[in-house]
Amino acid sequence: MELLKMEHISKSFFGVKVLDDVSLTIQQGEIHALLGENGAGKSTLMNILSGVYTRDAGSVTFEGKELSNGSISASEQAGIAFVHQELNIFNDLEVYENLFLGKEITGFGGRLDKKAMIREAEELFRQMDVPLKPRLLAGDLVTGAKQVLEIAKALHSKAKLIILDEPTTALNNNEVEHFFRLIRDLRDKGTAFIFISHKMPEIFALADHYTVLRNSRFISSGVIAETTPEQITRDMVGETYANEDLYVQRELGDVVLKVDQLTGEKFSNVSFSCRKGEILGVTGLQGAGCSEVLQAIFGAIPVLSGNIEIHGQLAGDETIHKAMKKGVGMIPANRKENSVLPDMTLLENTYLSRHTIDTRNPSISKRAEQKRYDSYKQTLNIKANRSDDLIVSLSGGNQQKIILARWLDTDAQILLMDNPTQGIDVGAKEEIYRLILKLAESGKTIIVNTLEIPELKKIADRCIVFYHGGIAADLAHDEIEENAVMMYSTGAR
Repeated sequence: MELLKMEHISKSFFGVKVLDDVSLTIQQGEIHALLGENGAGKSTLMNILSGVYTRDAGSVTFEGKELSNGSISASEQAGIAFVHQELNIFNDLEVYENLFLGKEITGFGGRLDKKAMIREAEELFRQMDVPLKPRLLAGDLVTGAKQVLEIAKALHSKAKLIILDEPTTALNNNEVEHFFRLIRDLRDKGTAFIFISHKMPEIFALADHYTVLRNSRFISSGVIAETTPEQITRDMVGETYANEDLYVQRELGDVVLKVDQLTGEKFSNVSFSCRKGEILGVTGLQGAGCSEVLQAIFGAIPVLSGNIEIHGQLAGDETIHKAMKKGVGMIPANRKENSVLPDMTLLENTYLSRHTIDTRNPSISKRAEQKRYDSYKQTLNIKANRSDDLIVSLSGGNQQKIILARWLDTDAQILLMDNPTQGIDVGAKEEIYRLILKLAESGKTIIVNTLEIPELKKIADRCIVFYHGGIAADLAHDEIEENAVMMYSTGAR
């Protein structure tokens, strides 16, 4: 049965068309993948559906009734819920308080009826068959459990259609598997889902149907079982798509970074070195210590013992500012909490790191900064309107490109990249890969931490595999294969 029909939707911002005659149909009890590169129009279409934006043209009907244009309450009352990539959980509240926020049950004299809310929460979690406990502090939940809590909030509000925007970005393999079981179970009970993701294996494992947008227009739609990842990728990217091995062997220089017997809270006795112009891949299961080692080199977390040597100089008690002064830059995994300054513009987010460490030039020339920004925008293919727009106006992938531009602006010679293509579409990933190779060719040393082995195969000169906080293997480029990496990362070899 048809649940949602969006027909001929168009939308413009400041004269720029961001949706051009787009249509989307969702059936009851289906998982529908909405696909496209960053900037293709996916988020705008979903914001129109959820009432955040008004549509310039077209119609939206839900269960046969037309939805009010630009009304969040009308969409919520109809049964549409949006679970954003950046989770909307209040860590200082208990689980049941998050569930009932704004919908509290009250008793005599308007007093909160905590027992009734806890009972209702327990019943909802029982029906969902999830191990959430109402009295737990939400901040103590692992990321996967927080994602489940977001789904519970949607179901509690009687949602019939749930929009999932990159829901597995911060989940490990076990959490993803459990999350998918929950989604399939809810689908079988009649709940419909719009699933936004850039991960092809997940799309083909979970979705029933798909719709592809490109350059603000509808491109294709169909049954997942009747297409292939290659065909969908071509629809997303167009004729520019080429699934090729980009790696080119290069002449490497002297050692510029040396880590010796480094030990921290989540890793121990880690030793390796990197040469000028080298791309070192780092991988391992979530929690293996990869990310923490990069943070320790950058001075973001303390080191218990061991040494870090940068350009031949012992780092000592490293801080972020000291690391930056030594020419080290880092793109952290959690963009929202550790990189993006939401109240600052694109231009300000780009130049702030350079001005933090450049004490010789305390004044800021907007004309000079604009020229540098324009160069990075072109080089990185950043899809943005004006440099004085807030960074939060961009898609996640384009925000990540601004963070990369920030470190290029400092002329950092050692770049630590923690999941740099997280939340970035297929076409933009290829751009990032080529840029990383180009930067290495120019002499920059790059460490890339990622769970995606094909990503490392495209760019890394070698790869170190972590297991339980230590290095299990150091593989040459030709040895980087998924089966071998998985054996080392699980302790099977």
